[in-house]
Amino acid sequence: MNSDNLIIAIDGYSSSGKSTMARRLAKAIGYRYIDSGAMYRAVTLYAMQHGFIAADGSIDKAALVSALPEIKIDFKVTPDGQRTQLNGKDVEDEIRTLEVSAHVSPIATIAEVRRALVKMQRDMGESKGIVMDGRDIGTMVFPQAELKIFCDASAEKRAERRFKELTEKGQSITYEEVLANVVSRDHIDETRDESPLRCADDAVRLDNSEMTLEEQDRWLLDLFRRKTVGL
Repeated sequence: MNSDNLIIAIDGYSSSGKSTMARRLAKAIGYRYIDSGAMYRAVTLYAMQHGFIAADGSIDKAALVSALPEIKIDFKVTPDGQRTQLNGKDVEDEIRTLEVSAHVSPIATIAEVRRALVKMQRDMGESKGIVMDGRDIGTMVFPQAELKIFCDASAEKRAERRFKELTEKGQSITYEEVLANVVSRDHIDETRDESPLRCADDAVRLDNSEMTLEEQDRWLLDLFRRKTVGL
């Protein structure tokens, strides 16, 4: 093994900073970054666009499962960063809305959805040299990953970060709405039957509630370098 063919799995709670961590680490070490959360958001957006989610939030599971073979997700690197593609269309901005956030956790509890996306994710990681973040990367998608991190922060701090991100994009929401969404998603992610959110036994835990991005980057790079010493 050498340092350019590791699988690095970063799991954690909603808005815990894991995507930012994974993206910045991948860039620093020359790996491919795969945002598994964006993949679930893309499926959620597809379900919304095709009327599979009713006004009361109930999901037409049979229709969605039937449509899964038609859902193709990929990532495109642009000068503005990585952009999520759904059936060939850039949906990066659409999948980041609070409306999608409100439905993504229930969509992610559907076993058939998780199995379909796990297969896509494993295919993406065949050649290794990847950093992938999500909820079950180190426990289900790549239990053999050479480096696993579990990221956490208080619900209030995570809601604060998410609120800032959404308002900077011009979305009209309140902090209380974002906090309620974070708490709700935590509960759904932790209690679902299929691949619930949990810290892998061999993962390194990180609470980044009070860390700056620079401190987080240094911590992660140091961890990666210690892992690859002697490889």
